[in-house]
Amino acid sequence: MKPAIFLIAAGTLVLVAWLLPLVEWISSFLTWVDTHRAISWLVFIVAYVMLVVLLMPGSILTMAAGFLFGLPFGFAVISFASTLGASLAFLTGRYLLRDWVERRLAGLPRFAVLDRAVGERGVLIVLLTRLSPLFPFNLLNYALSLTRVRFFVFVLVSWIGMMPGTMLYVYLGSVAQDLTSLLGGELPQSEATTWLFYAGLVATAVLTVLIMRIATKALTTQLEAEAV
Repeated sequence: MKPAIFLIAAGTLVLVAWLLPLVEWISSFLTWVDTHRAISWLVFIVAYVMLVVLLMPGSILTMAAGFLFGLPFGFAVISFASTLGASLAFLTGRYLLRDWVERRLAGLPRFAVLDRAVGERGVLIVLLTRLSPLFPFNLLNYALSLTRVRFFVFVLVSWIGMMPGTMLYVYLGSVAQDLTSLLGGELPQSEATTWLFYAGLVATAVLTVLIMRIATKALTTQLEAEAV
């Protein structure tokens, strides 16, 4: 019954996303957050955690945190929220939805050797999967819940491994004039600000891509070794 309830809830959310004006609602939510700074960070965290547990992308909220709270505090909010959401998804997959997660991952060969790899080199594999784009962030929380990795190892290593990507998205939001222009690909108008934007973006993106490429190569090697 528990997987069925979860699937019904997830399906309902997908239907709502198609039928209701979610863009306007998100815009209204972010406006409310901007005008209620004293408690908005807490509401922001709750909303982000819900997205993670329900397998919905949180990149928009990650950029919005940079725009609304600035780089240091926005990064702290998203880092905490994404780790908390990942932890709740992990516990949900391990103790409530194990059968559903197993069926969901059955047709994905990349996950087939993940358990063996984690069993041999738990900390390394969890870190590499977090740094590499080979594994979708939200689905990975549930996939790792089926492995032998310990919960506190999962939480600590996930928190560290998610930092580069979080920093990139929060930075993108922090330099935007407004969230709408950011999502539309518009840059600040000042020439000096534009150059600063490009320099910071390139530096952050290059570092993130380098980390991801190294992690992806190492992870592929590890998984191929386990598959032999």
